Amino acid sequence: MKPTDLPVVLRHLRKSIKSWRVPAVTKISRQRNPFMVLVSCLLSLRTRDEITDAASKRLFVLANSPKKLLRLDPKLVEKAIYPVAFYRNKTLRLYEISGALIDDNGGKVPDKLDQLLRLKGVGRKTANLTLVLGHNKPGICVDIHVHRIANRWGYVQTKSPHETEMALRYKLPKRYWMEINNLLVSFGQNICKPQSPFCSKCNILEYCEQIGVNQYR
Repeated sequence: MKPTDLPVVLRHLRKSIKSWRVPAVTKISRQRNPFMVLVSCLLSLRTRDEITDAASKRLFVLANSPKKLLRLDPKLVEKAIYPVAFYRNKTLRLYEISGALIDDNGGKVPDKLDQLLRLKGVGRKTANLTLVLGHNKPGICVDIHVHRIANRWGYVQTKSPHETEMALRYKLPKRYWMEINNLLVSFGQNICKPQSPFCSKCNILEYCEQIGVNQYR
C-alpha cells in the first residue's frame, strides 16, 4: 500500500465499521471513565472480545473506580471477570493498580504514557489505548490486529507489535493516530482475519498487497 492510498482506505473503513460489532473497550469508553477503560484493556489481554465485554459489565456493576474495587473481596472480583484469561492473576493486578492509583495519583488514571507504563502490568498497548479512549489524547495502540493488517497491507514491514508502533509513529500522519486501532480491530475481527481472511468481501482489496496471505475466502 502506498502512503497516498491510506486516506481512501480509512474512508472505506469508516463507512464499513458502522455495520460491524463495536469492540468491547470502545463501547466501554463511551462511559467517559478512564479507570473503566484501563481495566477493560487489562481484561482483554489474551481474551476474546465478547468475553471481555461481558466480564467488564459484570465487574463495573460492582466497582467503577479504584476505591470501590479495593473494597471488594478478591473472590468476588474473580467470579465477576471469569472466564477471562488468567483471571486470578488479573484480579491481583487490578488490586495492585488500584492501590497505586490511590497512593500515587489521587485515585485518578494518569494521562501521560510514561506514567501509565509505571503501573505494574500495564504495557504499551494498554497504555496507548487508555490515552486514546480514556483521555482522548493521541496515542498509537498496536495490538495483534493492527500489527497483522499494517504488515499485510505492506504499509509497514515489521516483526513485532512494538516495531509496528514505532514505525507507525514515524509514518502514520498524526491525524489518524486516535482512530487507527478502532478501525483495524473492527476490520480484523470481521474481514481481515488472521487465518483465511474474507478477501472476496473486502472493499479495499485493491490497495492491499496481501503479504503473508496464503489462503483466503
